[in-house]
Amino acid sequence: MQPKSHIVNLPVYQPGKPTEEVKREFGLTEVIKLASNENPYGASPRIKDAVLSEIENISIYPDGSATNLTTALSNHLGVDSNQIIFGCGSDEIIALITRAFFVPGDETIMADQTFSVYKSNADIEGALSIEVPLKNGTHDLDAMLAAINERTKIVWVCNPNNPTGTIVTENALITFLDAVPSHVLVVLDEAYCEFVTDSSYTDGITLLSKYPNIVVLRTFSKIYGLASLRIGYGVGSAEVIKLINQVREPFNTSRIAQVAAIAALEDQGFVDQCRTLNAQSIVYLQAEFDRLGLSYMPANGNFVMVDVRKPSGEVFQGLLRKGVIIRAGHQRYPSYIRVTVGTPEQNAVFIQSLEEVLHQVSAQV
Repeated sequence: MQPKSHIVNLPVYQPGKPTEEVKREFGLTEVIKLASNENPYGASPRIKDAVLSEIENISIYPDGSATNLTTALSNHLGVDSNQIIFGCGSDEIIALITRAFFVPGDETIMADQTFSVYKSNADIEGALSIEVPLKNGTHDLDAMLAAINERTKIVWVCNPNNPTGTIVTENALITFLDAVPSHVLVVLDEAYCEFVTDSSYTDGITLLSKYPNIVVLRTFSKIYGLASLRIGYGVGSAEVIKLINQVREPFNTSRIAQVAAIAALEDQGFVDQCRTLNAQSIVYLQAEFDRLGLSYMPANGNFVMVDVRKPSGEVFQGLLRKGVIIRAGHQRYPSYIRVTVGTPEQNAVFIQSLEEVLHQVSAQV
């Protein structure tokens, strides 16, 4: 069997380690997972009833067009129904965009430390990824603009950026979009937008009427707490969304995910509460990092990127042995770890464990 030559050496995406695996590996009974930016407060209580009521239809194919969910979301966002596409997480929308637009030899531009799925899907389609270094952990939009040429098809802007947590401000983003050629697609990945409290941040949906060459990605996995149901969406001009829909597989989102997403949209009070609790926990974590003498990136999502001043892999392993799962191994930031913002109790355990691990690593040097 002969696969595409350019996929042979592609890395396989590595998710955060599952809690059960860590329990088995280290003989632990309690494990805290702060690795995948899941909502520690779960999902809206309304979702359980919606899911249970849909169980009786489990043998029936879902609505491939997600009509009811599309109507609910279009009303929530204030856009037309034909401007929305749903996917098995926003990851699938990324894959569909690359499938729809890239041919071998195309170029695409992204930050050098951002969500890895942009590059992996571009690689699969044979496109060349131009990775522009972050500037103080933030997208360098001037450098990204300068990298655009006649072969450029798509520019990716993760806002807030994963893993650094930084944002592109409204003024910077608009200046950038004004300068991007109209034939270049700009994908604004706003998976964590609902957590942002910084007033300089702009809602990408509000820019759609002025910039028909942008697609905004969002998800129900993060603040809405539906990560296991795998449902995300893209919003753009009707023309662009139609092109992406043409390469979408039928029935790509389940009946249960669709009804759960509708119920989630109906409980914006839960979203507001989670945003407030997340912001409070960020203040706590940053104060503790200050106490420990650790620097950190501005946190605008539900995670913090912190410089532990040690090889991040060693700190990762030390925390694992204590039953705390975080993320490490960021190529451009070898001494940084990314930790999901948990509940106050989880955050306190993490800080205590981190302090102990840092002392242990220092003692071994």
